[in-house]
Amino acid sequence: MKDLNFEEYEVGYNIPAKPGMSFDEIQTPCLIIDMDQLEKNLDKMQADADAMGMRLRIHGKMHKSADVAKMQIERGACGICCQKVSEAEAFARNGIKDILVSNQVRDPAKIDRLARLPKLGVRTLVCVDDPENVADLSAAAERHGTEIECLVEIDCGAGRCGVTTSQDVVNIAKLIDAAPGLKFSGIQAYQGAMQHLDRYEDRKEKIDIAVAMVKDAVQALKSQGLECDIIGGGGTGSYYFEGASGVYNELQCGSYAFMDADYGRILDENGVPISQSQFASSLFLLTSVMSHAKPDKAVVDAGLKAQSVDSGLPKVHGIEGVEYIKCSDEHGVIADPEGKLQINQKIKLIPGHCDPTCNVHDWYVLVRGDKVEDVIPVTARGLAY
Repeated sequence: MKDLNFEEYEVGYNIPAKPGMSFDEIQTPCLIIDMDQLEKNLDKMQADADAMGMRLRIHGKMHKSADVAKMQIERGACGICCQKVSEAEAFARNGIKDILVSNQVRDPAKIDRLARLPKLGVRTLVCVDDPENVADLSAAAERHGTEIECLVEIDCGAGRCGVTTSQDVVNIAKLIDAAPGLKFSGIQAYQGAMQHLDRYEDRKEKIDIAVAMVKDAVQALKSQGLECDIIGGGGTGSYYFEGASGVYNELQCGSYAFMDADYGRILDENGVPISQSQFASSLFLLTSVMSHAKPDKAVVDAGLKAQSVDSGLPKVHGIEGVEYIKCSDEHGVIADPEGKLQINQKIKLIPGHCDPTCNVHDWYVLVRGDKVEDVIPVTARGLAY
């Protein structure tokens, strides 16, 4: 973990807790990580990847934490993905040595910063879906005397970035292969749109289309003498499909480590929510009851400014008969018809969507049992440029 001089921090002012504190002393609202469950999640995913003969490139844009990324790499992950050059810079400066910006980088200033990353001893990769981008990346790499590895991105169903034909993949790959300072390293094919489909069968149907597209592109590249070191994709809701595809060789899973409420509800092949059968929640938004003036409602201190509700409201963890029902900027309302909750009681909430929730916090409080084990920074928190 990152060593911090905790004497410089004041609990409740600029940090929510310190190592050795009891659970009840943690200041709220804040993010806490159940270390026992996190370790189980990390071990399972790495074991699954190993069993399928797949490399695991974890998605750092989920937790934005160099410390968590190092835990994953220590278990066998080959490196990380992130979505922004600023995120890549933050991870690189904190010791991560293999980084894929799994997105397009087009702004000249950002391209220039990307081209400087290899000077930090970092294997630097980026996605490309436009021939014009190749010349800009090449010029920057030559200017700095570095090498940028490029993956051609395929739109295999998400409807976002990426090309849609094998011929387009080949055309861009050839340009990359011929460009000074660049290296063609393979294909990016992440089907993000199907990750949260509830039914296992529906997710498989979508990924089968993606696999067919990728196989065709790989064959087209081989016919031109171009080999793929990386054929990457796969998420928490689909990695077993890509792992068994016979074409993908690298997974890019992220949310499995923390497991939010939206991901947790999707079903495995037996119709069981994956939060029960595969990866349980290890990340919680810790909140405290601040008012119970209404006998059937408790008001807590975690509202909109402490979380993202784009994928639904958080779920109350471990207390039956209560439900988080609405929120405003600084308040969350929990239906408590039986009057179970008490003033200052601490409540663990499972965020609806972990990625943007993590992005509004500065710290993770690591908890084992009822004790604070450590406090670590959200390394790339808020970096969006």
